Amino acid sequence: MTAPTLPRNAALLLVDLQRAIDDPRWARHGPRNNPDAEARVAALLAAWRREGRPLFHIRHDSTEPASSYRPGTPGHAFKPEAMPQPGETVVPMTANSAFIRTDLEARLRAAGIGTLVVAGVITNNSVEATVRMAGNLGFQTYLAADACFTFARPDFSGRMRTAAEVHDLSLANMDGEYATVTDTAAVLSALSDPTA
Repeated sequence: MTAPTLPRNAALLLVDLQRAIDDPRWARHGPRNNPDAEARVAALLAAWRREGRPLFHIRHDSTEPASSYRPGTPGHAFKPEAMPQPGETVVPMTANSAFIRTDLEARLRAAGIGTLVVAGVITNNSVEATVRMAGNLGFQTYLAADACFTFARPDFSGRMRTAAEVHDLSLANMDGEYATVTDTAAVLSALSDPTA
């Protein structure tokens, strides 16, 4: 995996890590990949907190009546591994990108943040949409691939694809064009680099 270069103010963006993602409807075509993704998210979050680096919790506030992410439902709450602490920034979003109809870009620009590390769910939806926009907006973006996951689904021709296949194709869409795909171990190693 590519080793990231992380300046002191590199921000961690955690996308849609809410209880909603555990709703069985997500796995109707088959199980998710990366069963340890939440543990890796927790490791990233702990490292960012320990070093006092900027972090942003992206919370999906769905406007769809049947969505498990709708405010007021149990699924709207953050997962325990990604629970914000008092004073940490929560950015609510209603689209599939953390940059659409939110103040995320303005917050990042105001803080002089140019480098992002992204993790969350699902790889081929809100994570990919956020990463694509981050890259297009000029942010140096790293995606911690093993701190993301998705679910099995049929492709456009109707052939069923496993969660790992969907995840890997999404990573291929992003890597080198919008972001650098890396993993949690490489990110944590970069954080401990005294020259960063």
